[in-house]
Amino acid sequence: MAFKTVISTDVLAARLHDPFWVIVDCRFKLDDVAWGEQEWKAAHIPGAAYAHLDRDLSGPKTRTSGRHPLPDVDVLARTFGRFGITSGRQVVAYDQNSGMFASRLWWLLRWLGHDAVAVLDGGFAKWVGEGRPTSVAETREVATFHAAPRRDMTIGLDEVSAHARDADWRLLDARAPERYRGEVEPLDPVAGHIPGATSYFFQRNLDERGLLRTPEDLRARFAPYINAVMPGHIVCYCGSGVQACHNLLALEHAGVSGAKLYPGSWSQWVSDRTRPVEIGPAKAGPHV
Repeated sequence: MAFKTVISTDVLAARLHDPFWVIVDCRFKLDDVAWGEQEWKAAHIPGAAYAHLDRDLSGPKTRTSGRHPLPDVDVLARTFGRFGITSGRQVVAYDQNSGMFASRLWWLLRWLGHDAVAVLDGGFAKWVGEGRPTSVAETREVATFHAAPRRDMTIGLDEVSAHARDADWRLLDARAPERYRGEVEPLDPVAGHIPGATSYFFQRNLDERGLLRTPEDLRARFAPYINAVMPGHIVCYCGSGVQACHNLLALEHAGVSGAKLYPGSWSQWVSDRTRPVEIGPAKAGPHV
């Protein structure tokens, strides 16, 4: 059985030495980009490769691309092959705790046609908190990854601009509510949100233990925000296309398949200062 959304530490521990399973460490900090790799070198789940958000899971930035543009398909396929990922292998991605960075790898693999990928629930913090084994050195055999891109999983800037205010579309902003409202902006040059967008902070997907909520709970939480909107008309964004992947993971776990990522997100939107910006809380109406 393939795991396609989340996986428990118990299940991973039982399959830790399965040669058909690939583990990838995605720990990262936006304000300390060397931290995750340093932590991986110090200790990681046995067998885990390391995926750096900027170097491995993003493409080169341009003036108009946003902070974490999608990688080139061929480059990303070679990266996945370097991790040992190929057809028929189960991938498990983890980060320090919430799954925010691991969900980026989860989404990218699905984008290139590999569905057997799951995020470790609770991440490395839960793994070590349970006293499970760690390692400091790895050797992995390079594999050949065959990419089959799914272009309908993304939506571009022009389409977002055209549909953000449409009643039969929904644009969900995964950033913290204070960033959505424009009260603070620690990373981008302009504060606020895309006009017509609704705030849905990705941390809402986690319970008090930091684990992904049940499908039933997630469906109930998303329901007031997405109403009867078709999944293909749900668009997730954040600052740079990372936190938004956690909302896409949660939607998939809830059984709402087909929502799209706006990869450029807020950092691309505000790269052109002439684009409209909204400040303040979401307005009452069909989007809330």
